Amino acid sequence: MPVPVGAMPQGQHGPSTLDKLKMGGMMGGSVGLIIGFIFGFTNIVRFGPGPNGMLRTLGQYMVGSAATFGFFMAIGTTIRTDSSPIAAEAFAKINRRPMILPRQYQYPRASHEKKS
Repeated sequence: MPVPVGAMPQGQHGPSTLDKLKMGGMMGGSVGLIIGFIFGFTNIVRFGPGPNGMLRTLGQYMVGSAATFGFFMAIGTTIRTDSSPIAAEAFAKINRRPMILPRQYQYPRASHEKKS
């Protein structure tokens, strides 16, 4: 299971905010290229290439879609991973390893239970 950035031990550092921005932009751009190819090819088959020709029309669909997806994915990735230190600490406490108790350990009795 991957370790969240805030819970990494000292000496190890996660990606910076700029690295996250670039990574989100590249992921969104690659998805946008594929979606642009699919939509562009479909529209060229349905309506024809138009005055610009097939490759230029397909390229316009692909670049426009890649730029849009990349822009929003970069912003979304940066916002989503930019959390407060309090939230990162709470997440680390929730996901820490469970404490293993020895077999002889006796749980403390609740105050409302009678002692025997």
